[in-house]
Amino acid sequence: MKKLVIALGAAAALTACAPEQESTTTSAPQAAAANSAQEGAKPTAADAKAFLEAAEKSLKDIGIEGAHAAWVAQTYINIDSQFIEAKVSERGTALAVKLAAEAARFDSLDLDAETRRKLDKLKQVLVIPAPQDEAMTAELADIMSKLTGMYGAGKYCSGEGDAQKCYSLTDMTAIMAKDREPELLKELWVGWRKVSPPMRPLYQRQVEIGNAGAQELGYDNLSVFWRSKYDMEPDAFAADVDAQWNKVKPLYDALHCAVRDGLNKHYGDDVVPADGKIPAHLLGNMWAQTWGNVYDLVKPEGAEAPYDLTALIEKAGMDEMEMVRTGEKFFTSLGFEPLPETFWERSQFSKPRDREVVCHASAWNLDYKDDLRIKMCIQKTGEEFNTVHHELGHNFYQRAYNQQPILFQGSANDGFHEAVGDTVALSITPKYLMEIGLLNEEPGADKDIGYLMQMALDKIAFLPFGLLVDKWRWQVFNGEVSPEDYNKAWWALREKYQGIEAPVERTEADFDPGAKYHIPGNTPYTRYFLAFIQQFQFHRALCETAGFEGPLHRCSIYSNDAAGERLRAMMEMGSSQPWQDAMEALTGQRELDASAIIDYFQPLMTYLEEQNKGRNCGWE
Repeated sequence: MKKLVIALGAAAALTACAPEQESTTTSAPQAAAANSAQEGAKPTAADAKAFLEAAEKSLKDIGIEGAHAAWVAQTYINIDSQFIEAKVSERGTALAVKLAAEAARFDSLDLDAETRRKLDKLKQVLVIPAPQDEAMTAELADIMSKLTGMYGAGKYCSGEGDAQKCYSLTDMTAIMAKDREPELLKELWVGWRKVSPPMRPLYQRQVEIGNAGAQELGYDNLSVFWRSKYDMEPDAFAADVDAQWNKVKPLYDALHCAVRDGLNKHYGDDVVPADGKIPAHLLGNMWAQTWGNVYDLVKPEGAEAPYDLTALIEKAGMDEMEMVRTGEKFFTSLGFEPLPETFWERSQFSKPRDREVVCHASAWNLDYKDDLRIKMCIQKTGEEFNTVHHELGHNFYQRAYNQQPILFQGSANDGFHEAVGDTVALSITPKYLMEIGLLNEEPGADKDIGYLMQMALDKIAFLPFGLLVDKWRWQVFNGEVSPEDYNKAWWALREKYQGIEAPVERTEADFDPGAKYHIPGNTPYTRYFLAFIQQFQFHRALCETAGFEGPLHRCSIYSNDAAGERLRAMMEMGSSQPWQDAMEALTGQRELDASAIIDYFQPLMTYLEEQNKGRNCGWE
């Protein structure tokens, strides 16, 4: 994932708001505003351009400061780093709120397309806006910093005294990936969710403040505000997302049926019923968002996966740094310049022993130029190998558009940023692994079903989760879900879309959404759903560009200049054009199209339909 400074290209959580600016970061736009807002004066196109020039400089200045403050707050979690981050966040968001309000003064002018797009971007630059109220701005900044810190410092401890054992989220993630003892998995599942109930009142207050801020900017609520950032009408965007989900839902349903059958055979009816929903703690992931870790329990009979990437990494003796170097080589093979030396000096690749940090993987650009970094606590697994490629996709994207104006330093839409790295990860095929020396020979076609099943357990299993996280937030933001029903609504969506259920009773004393980083971290999540559709759309187009012939799942664009040139050209556009233009530049299509993901997994779908005959699929 990629954290953003005020939704721009630099990466840090500057999404709270603050009192009146005291530094020079507001003086220029304030002066520009004064020039065009004199008593009775009507703003002109020239005023709009001058305003934007000053605004971009101010946003860049506070963005760089905020990025460094956020980096320290996430890599040195303590009360002081959170205080500093909150204070910078207050000033940054106050500036962004003020500029967004001022940008609305130019709404009635006839402006050139670039100026109009910049003004629209400026009005939407925040993730959670606050009203132009000093106290509420400071309060929101404090809430946001506290929520992030609570998540980052979270752990679960069992036992007492000398027998007490404490687990970090990293520890629990590793156990849930490999352990098959259902009671232990249930204990850790419940234990981690003890971190989130204290977040609940803070989150509720944050929603209240954010809705007030969105309304000051002319939006009904945060739900409309968030859905307005996609070059489409908000309701049309939501409808398109649902339409893409409905295209892939039959494949998810078939996968769910096969997985439930495999888990039932392993655990028995008392743990996993043959019908209905799957218990959430048994899918190899703390949030049941991806299921690849239970492949060994649900793999097709006689259809072994062609390789175990984790085992290959272990056998090669590849350490964390080498994993990152390998990811970098993929991009340089496509014609991208190597990462700067400062990337290797300043990134966090592993969890320090001496302090608490946010381990959740993220990619950063701290100066809108070349101060690129990743922040991870890398584990030497196949999943993390893919994550490294994903995060580096953010970094190379950030650098590709760093010649754009500040307000256009971002991806075409937020799904594009996530999709680029995952598109590259789709090229981590057996052929690619052979080329980098991890695999001796390319498996035959008889191994394809196992390979596709393994892929589907991550890619297809994720789609409903990627959809429902923001569906929950949209409902919370627009008042459809009241605070007293936060947890009930969360589980209603998880059961409806994923067909999973909590392993123990959950009540409103719990706040299970907060146990997922992106809720306290205020990172919109629809971007991931979009990315999981777009990456296959991108992959199909780039494979065609590369001249590949054969099954889509066997294509790797590694070392292909033509594919690299086409990808790079799209990335360099940043957000200077509507996302439909960027999509067309890369794929020749102007719309989101889930048909590529269906094409990719068609052999598996045919296989699953045959295997599921006689099973009672579905969970309603």
